[in-house]
Amino acid sequence: MNNLTDFFKLLSDETRLRILILLFHQEYCVCQICGILGESQPKVSKHLAKLRDLGLVKDVRKEQFMYYSITLEPLFYEIIQKIVASADLYPVIRDDIQKREEAQSYLESCSTITPKS
Repeated sequence: MNNLTDFFKLLSDETRLRILILLFHQEYCVCQICGILGESQPKVSKHLAKLRDLGLVKDVRKEQFMYYSITLEPLFYEIIQKIVASADLYPVIRDDIQKREEAQSYLESCSTITPKS
């Protein structure tokens, strides 16, 4: 039961909820999360540490960046999935998802540009 109450306590913070929703879609480094959420790096890192300590996210170092992804048990995954499915009801979540999609489109367009010789 503690695991369940700890999960809902973590979700009671808007920033942690927004982070989990972003990570539901794909892994991100701290700088990407900061850019999408419009939050400072220390604030995002603090929240990621709490999520990691409870086993809700994992981190992997890739070169100089630390990337985070979710590691939710099935019940918690379903809860986040339902929130994401209802994102249109929540302007902040909807905006985060739109920013994520815009950032992804931008990165994809950059990768198709050929450098000039």
